[in-house]
Amino acid sequence: MKPTYYIYDSHQQQKVPLEPIQPDLVKIYICGPTVYDYSHLGHARSAIAFDLLKRTLELSGYGVQIVKNFTDIDDKIIHKARQEQTNIKTLSEYFIASYLEDMQALGVQRAHLEPRASQHLESMALMIQTLLDKGCAYKTSNGDIYLDTTRDSHYGALSAHSLDQESLSRIEDNPHKRHEKDFALWKAYKDDSDVGYESAVGKGRPGWHIECSAMIFANLAYSQQPYQIDIHGGGSDLFFPHHENEASQTRCAFDQELAKYWMHNGFVNISGQKMSKSLGNSFYIKDALKVYDGEILRNYLLGTHYRAILHFNEEDLLVHKKRLDKLYRLKKRALELAQPSLNNAHSPFANALLECMQDDLNISKALSVLEEHLRLLNESLDNALKTIKKQKAQEILQDLAFVETLLGLGGKDPTLYFQLGVDGALKTYIETQIQLRLQAKQAKNFALADRIREELATQGILLMDQVGGTTWEKLW
Repeated sequence: MKPTYYIYDSHQQQKVPLEPIQPDLVKIYICGPTVYDYSHLGHARSAIAFDLLKRTLELSGYGVQIVKNFTDIDDKIIHKARQEQTNIKTLSEYFIASYLEDMQALGVQRAHLEPRASQHLESMALMIQTLLDKGCAYKTSNGDIYLDTTRDSHYGALSAHSLDQESLSRIEDNPHKRHEKDFALWKAYKDDSDVGYESAVGKGRPGWHIECSAMIFANLAYSQQPYQIDIHGGGSDLFFPHHENEASQTRCAFDQELAKYWMHNGFVNISGQKMSKSLGNSFYIKDALKVYDGEILRNYLLGTHYRAILHFNEEDLLVHKKRLDKLYRLKKRALELAQPSLNNAHSPFANALLECMQDDLNISKALSVLEEHLRLLNESLDNALKTIKKQKAQEILQDLAFVETLLGLGGKDPTLYFQLGVDGALKTYIETQIQLRLQAKQAKNFALADRIREELATQGILLMDQVGGTTWEKLW
């Protein structure tokens, strides 16, 4: 029997037990990026949050199907392509590849399907035609098609508690539509300067909201009522109007809800402002990866509960890195005594860690459990008799392997981890200096040997003399 798994449902505004439509399977749709620019830390935060959800569900015994889309038809993409004097497909594919590269560096597992909006125009047109046939959508005088939100008596129910003036200001202003909250399903092709695709509802391009609903029904949804998928997820900025409009058009078209649960991750703030390209303070992942390894970034970004606002600053990042250092220090120590054994049984520690994450991804509690366990494991090695140190080391490696599977941390070779941030040229220089120092010591020129050590230390390189020779680490 599976343990009770709790998630926070944004619709109900409370933590609820997860009860999937099918007992052993959880279907999740995540709103992916609109691919007109490089990915920023907001994208990373969302991807890592739902990566943790997937890992936790799988370790809890659930099958998981995840679909994450790419919005590759959008006015922003069209505008950027014109600026760059390239075509929309070339531009969007370039940024999709860049996004996937960033996610790989952050240890984010790929979704089972990654549909593109451009591949689902037929599904969108069929849904729009259904809405027109039911009288829930209308054509404007300029040929655009809008959803009539007054035909949905539950419009606003999903995000009513979060509607404020700032949220309402995000509603598209168009004199051709009937009501303020109506939204575009299809934008008709106007002239040769416009971008349009042939479809059953005319030449044009889809509105943003219809894209996700159509891709859900084409790639993930169950056919039976009352719900189509288990969890719909994304950033808090998508709650209104995007997710509200997705839910509305689905009710109007199919007389059923789109998702049983809704999950939203919090913003990333830099200097106290919500991260946004319009604010000019966006922090690209690719730039952060030039300075910090992806695992170090992941460790920092997952350290704040996914629903809370993360106030990004590099000082905190380095503080959080110390936890990762402790993990790798212990792993290095254990590997010197034993090799990992193939044992799939969960230890009491693994069960305790998993139980924390089953409580709406309670990362703070999980990391507290991890921190205490690392301390106890070090003590156990200190106090273990020589005859059982190997067994203790194997148990430690087993626990650390579980941490890697659950949190995506600790999978590197410890020696390589402590040398992160050092390029090939510097590594060659360090190894040369180590050899020169060895020769100086053999010649009893200890002053030169000490000077080499000190000069490397000024460059952030720490030398460590061991029985098998001298190793080195990079100091942060």
